[in-house]
Amino acid sequence: MHHSFSRAFFRLTTLIMGASLLVGGGCLNLGQGSSPPTRFFVLNSLYSFEKHLTPIANLPDITIGVGPIALPQYLDRPQIVTRDSQNEIQMAEFAQWAGPLKENFASVLAENLSILLATQRIESFPWNRALPIDYQIAVEVTRFEGVPGKNALLRARWTILDQDGKTVLIKRQSILNEPTGDDQIAALVEAESRTVANLSREIAAAIKNLAKETAKGK
Repeated sequence: MHHSFSRAFFRLTTLIMGASLLVGGGCLNLGQGSSPPTRFFVLNSLYSFEKHLTPIANLPDITIGVGPIALPQYLDRPQIVTRDSQNEIQMAEFAQWAGPLKENFASVLAENLSILLATQRIESFPWNRALPIDYQIAVEVTRFEGVPGKNALLRARWTILDQDGKTVLIKRQSILNEPTGDDQIAALVEAESRTVANLSREIAAAIKNLAKETAKGK
């Protein structure tokens, strides 16, 4: 009698534990299924938001080297960074860059300069040192984020070096703001792309002036 009761109690306990695991597993799966899917974004060049593009200079024979591009550590991550206040940032876990931000930034800057200066002779860092470069563009980004629903901010120090990459021809800082259309991450990324476009215009204008000075000196 005692042994029969023990066996029955053991079977009942096993059934209860099994049911608990099933219920717990169901809840776990339900929680995982409710997580939003991760969305992936890229910066875009001038082609993406301007239909009629007019170069600011026609410099098809000038070779431009773009890079290196330096980012602060807090931006060197997959998550898109937003700012809640002057001293607080947020990492958007479900909104990420589709690839390394540094590479995306460099490729968009290169494409924009190609458009603005009407040249296909654009090289991205690192390039073959045997290749003659007329102007090298080095960029140090110090801030690149924004407040959804308000604005995107790009703050960068940039330098134009000579063909040897040793002599500084121009050194400047740019602080660029662009409003966002709404409070969605997609609108913030679009505004960030426009800040890179504006930076490209400032660099292109500086190269245009350098090329004019060089042409006068010949």
